[in-house]
Amino acid sequence: MSLSFERTQSVAVLGGGPGGYEAALAAAQLGAEVTLVERAGVGGSAVITDVVPSKSLIATADAAVAISEASDLGVQLFATGEKGKPLKPQVAINLAAVNKRLLSLARQQSDDMRAQLVDAGVRIISGHGRLDGEHAVVVSTGPGGTDFDRVEADTLVVAVGASPRELPSAKPDGERILTWTQLYDMKALPEHLIVVGSGVTGAEFASAYMNLGAKVTLISSREQVLPGEDTDAAAVLEKVFKRGGMKVMSKCRADKVERTENGVVATLSDGRTVEGSHCLMAVGSIPNTAAIGLEEAGIQLTESGHIQVNRVARTSVPNIYAAGDCTTFVPLASVASMQGRTAVFHALGDTVIPLERRRITANIFTAPEIATVGWSEQDLEEGEINGFVHKLPLASNARAKMMGVKDGFVKIIAREGSGTVIGGVIVAPRASELIYPIAIAVERRLTVDQVSRVFAVFPSLTGSITDAARAMHIVQRDEQA
Repeated sequence: MSLSFERTQSVAVLGGGPGGYEAALAAAQLGAEVTLVERAGVGGSAVITDVVPSKSLIATADAAVAISEASDLGVQLFATGEKGKPLKPQVAINLAAVNKRLLSLARQQSDDMRAQLVDAGVRIISGHGRLDGEHAVVVSTGPGGTDFDRVEADTLVVAVGASPRELPSAKPDGERILTWTQLYDMKALPEHLIVVGSGVTGAEFASAYMNLGAKVTLISSREQVLPGEDTDAAAVLEKVFKRGGMKVMSKCRADKVERTENGVVATLSDGRTVEGSHCLMAVGSIPNTAAIGLEEAGIQLTESGHIQVNRVARTSVPNIYAAGDCTTFVPLASVASMQGRTAVFHALGDTVIPLERRRITANIFTAPEIATVGWSEQDLEEGEINGFVHKLPLASNARAKMMGVKDGFVKIIAREGSGTVIGGVIVAPRASELIYPIAIAVERRLTVDQVSRVFAVFPSLTGSITDAARAMHIVQRDEQA
């Protein structure tokens, strides 16, 4: 159902990633005249070179692990050799075929998203766009920027995303020294992959390639992998990494990475060197905000080039909004999508709920996965909020035992006194799915008692959530006694 306007409102969206896509779709649904400008394809880098292909690669790695660990569940795979003698087969990864499939899936997803926009009546322009003042976007559509298209609109939404950060001392060449967008050109599994950076991106790819069978060395400048994440979760993941044969080099900084005749060599700040066949540089990202007319339009940027936005994704210019990794908000595809919708709802006068950082659910797609929502245990330790925590190892869960799950836990964080759920952490297979009940509890301000009264299937991994909530009821009564 569209809103009623005195005249048709016009919206121009610069960038077709998750934020731009959702903004364009929401604007069309509200009856606006919508134009979307995208240079690479609908879905942006999130769909074409980042989230979709990387998570597809991780799914392949999970399948390889499931096969290799099937014998723990009593499933044995054999091939028949001479005279019927059983031979245990090895799991082999055809990386060229895997990468071909990943990129095909990404393109299919992009095509599906484009079709949805076209069906909704969105005009799509392929080309490089930039702002021309507060009410227009100019698009170069021809080779070398020779042809131009000018789009005027009442509301502008900037969703240009971000690109991998490159270091001058470790310049990616697309063959041996790689960013995460260049991994899919490899024809064979790297013999020894060096991953520089132990944040989310570095940890995810290190986990995936280890499980695909590659030798992996992870260089971390911090004491533990995943700095800034839940320390218990990071400890579980680091234990899994080391058990799987990964070499984790903590408190080390790579000063430079150079290509050699047959591979790469990373030189650390203490003078040590690490040799490998390939190197993935996972050292953060930079927003794609340079030279697209933002400053000229009066939009406030941070020193890093990110667009300053408020909780409804509005910039310092009233009719210009921004969404996604190019903004100062949380750099997640799901957040970008919500920002895009929120921006359009606010601009066109629909009901809008300002975004709240503490209610955002995030997931790290390692094996096991790590999902989080709300306040953290570190927030409690630093005195930012009063609360109590209960952590329940998955080892006590019946379904986990059946599945052969060895690592993981459920952690619930609740407010003192009321017992209201204010946060949670899950480390488990498919934690991205399991965190949803806790996210609902945080969003709807449910208490641990209310969560504990919800029936969970037995046996199921979700049973650990109700078990943890029940345990917190006991803790709460003891504290108040």
